[in-house]
Amino acid sequence: QVQLVESGGGLVQAGGSLRLSCAASGRALSNYGMGWFRQTPGKEREFVAFMYWSGSSPIYTDSVKGRFTISRDNAKNTLYLQMNSLKPEDTALYYCAAAARLSNKFWAREYEYWGQGTQVTVSP
Repeated sequence: QVQLVESGGGLVQAGGSLRLSCAASGRALSNYGMGWFRQTPGKEREFVAFMYWSGSSPIYTDSVKGRFTISRDNAKNTLYLQMNSLKPEDTALYYCAAAARLSNKFWAREYEYWGQGTQVTVSP
């Protein structure tokens, strides 16, 4: 079992920055794929960013490329999402997720473990 706990969300003005954290516990994540997703009311969970815990090249959805950075700290067993130049359309509930096996890293249903989410609200 893997437990994931997100934190770091909040209210920020457009152009500002936030860093989301996802603290992981339970088992070693060295072979896991780690994703960040976001969801707004009435919409499906949307892929934001991905990396393997081992540190492979990160992947981002087009709308956040150049603004968001996914990373992890092995010593703290924590995944991060640094979000810069935030826009009102980034407003959502953000989730981190983990999967031992992935056939498609962009699909939320591929991930076995999820955190509870952290709300990000960007005001105009």
